[in-house]
Amino acid sequence: MQSRFLRQTAFFLGVVMLIGLCFVDAGAQSRRRRRARRHVKKVVRPVITNPEIAPPGSEQATGPDGEKIISTADQTTDSTTPEEESTKTSKQTTKGSGDGEMRQTINALSNQVDRLNQKLTQMQETERARLDLERLTAAETRAENLRGQQVDVESKLADLQSKLEQIEYQLRPENIERASGYGTLHPEDARESRRKQLENERARVQAQIKILETSRVRLEAAVRTADAEVDSLRHRLEQQATSDTSEPKKPE
Repeated sequence: MQSRFLRQTAFFLGVVMLIGLCFVDAGAQSRRRRRARRHVKKVVRPVITNPEIAPPGSEQATGPDGEKIISTADQTTDSTTPEEESTKTSKQTTKGSGDGEMRQTINALSNQVDRLNQKLTQMQETERARLDLERLTAAETRAENLRGQQVDVESKLADLQSKLEQIEYQLRPENIERASGYGTLHPEDARESRRKQLENERARVQAQIKILETSRVRLEAAVRTADAEVDSLRHRLEQQATSDTSEPKKPE
């Protein structure tokens, strides 16, 4: 009976060892298959295709080999660390301060441009006033010269008119006869010669009077133009002076 128990025990051990060898062989074969599959995956480069993007409502997606892909976008978005939040806050603060500094710089440049424009306008107004003053002085001088020429022309014209009246008086027959009737044997010839001489002188004086009359008309027009220019420049300078005194100076 003891020998029978030993045979049963040996048979049971053999069965256990056989089952163990089967499991070892199956594990080795599965490892070889995994290694072979890994080797094939490393050597052979499969065609990569873009997997379909799962809609926002789906929680899982399936990969090309059938494995399930779990999206962690929400977890990544929600699971922000305090360091990342502080970094974002510091970036936003830096961006806000940078925008404020840029705005201040733009405002400062705009104010500088406005001040430069004001100074340029003042310089232009000052230059315009100086030019108007110079033009006023020149116009006054020109008007005075023209007025002096007009006085001279009128004086010469008065002298010629007086001379013409004398010639007209001398051309009277009784005056010609009285002036040329004595001391000559041919008084008629003397009277005729005297008449021609007076007529020639009268024609010359009349021509001079006509020239002077034309000059006087031109000078009168020139004097009126010069006086109008002087009045206009004076009025402009008075308006400019009034506007300068009425407008308060802006602080720079």
